[in-house]
Amino acid sequence: MVVALQPEAKTCGGPTAEGREVPVVLVVDDQPVERLLVGKIVERLAGLRTVHARDGREALDRLAETPVALVLTDLQMPEMNGLELVEAVRERYAQVPVVLMTAFGSEDVAVRALRAGAASYVPKRALERELAATLRQVLAVAEAAQTRQRLLSCLERHESVFELESDPELIAPLIDRFLQNLTGMHIGDATARMRIGVALQEAIANALFHGNLEVSSDLRQEDEREFYDLARRRRSLEPYRSRTLEIRAALDKDGATFVIRDEGPGFDVASLERPIDPEDLTRIGGRGLLLIRTFMDQVAHSPTGNEITLVKRRNPSA
Repeated sequence: MVVALQPEAKTCGGPTAEGREVPVVLVVDDQPVERLLVGKIVERLAGLRTVHARDGREALDRLAETPVALVLTDLQMPEMNGLELVEAVRERYAQVPVVLMTAFGSEDVAVRALRAGAASYVPKRALERELAATLRQVLAVAEAAQTRQRLLSCLERHESVFELESDPELIAPLIDRFLQNLTGMHIGDATARMRIGVALQEAIANALFHGNLEVSSDLRQEDEREFYDLARRRRSLEPYRSRTLEIRAALDKDGATFVIRDEGPGFDVASLERPIDPEDLTRIGGRGLLLIRTFMDQVAHSPTGNEITLVKRRNPSA
């Protein structure tokens, strides 16, 4: 339920695209067998089309000739590696998100690639379990950013407060609304806004599942279905059912600030007071905070652990 929204946004309308073609994912890997296997996973589990490239240079050729919705790339490749490809795509095709496939030993390069513009990553050992959901999440954020090109050029400041029940289906439309406002106020380019969207998705999902519903990420280590089944059951039980999320957003000429608060018991925030660890890339459930810290300019938790503040500045050096 929306409890406050100031000022009212004037949207710039346009025809909605109907009958869209299935998005195309460009799979980049120098190993032919792995490239074929990853492509089959993308098509079978995510329901997407694929085209292939054996390295970064060939991937750029594909991007020049084929409409691609997302690039899914290995990191270690000859000619042009995954990090170099991320940088090139960010420069030439800012609207196309890049998702990394990480292997053991590539953690340092993966962190650099995330900082250079990659949208997310999936460990190679977890492709069957996590790839489809990751691709859908990133594509949803990217599509929302790409379909909101005409918005509120006269808007100088926008503040909103949302009070939501613990329903995961509300996360995507809420982020879509925030991305519209970011675009209208020209905060960040397409890639920066997509990364803000990914960070918000992680932060709100953490508040919902771990905060209000108190579902531990340990359940995801073996079978994600147990994690989501428990969350679904708790949404109909007290005290979880009555808990809400409060999400506040303030956008102005200096940038954007988001405050996300849950009504759960909180946690010991001292456990988070450490620099980004490359080993977080290999932990199920450890990815969210790494993405949030990488994509936002400032991240702070309340002493009780049930409120997080995310800041993205228009000028990061300010």
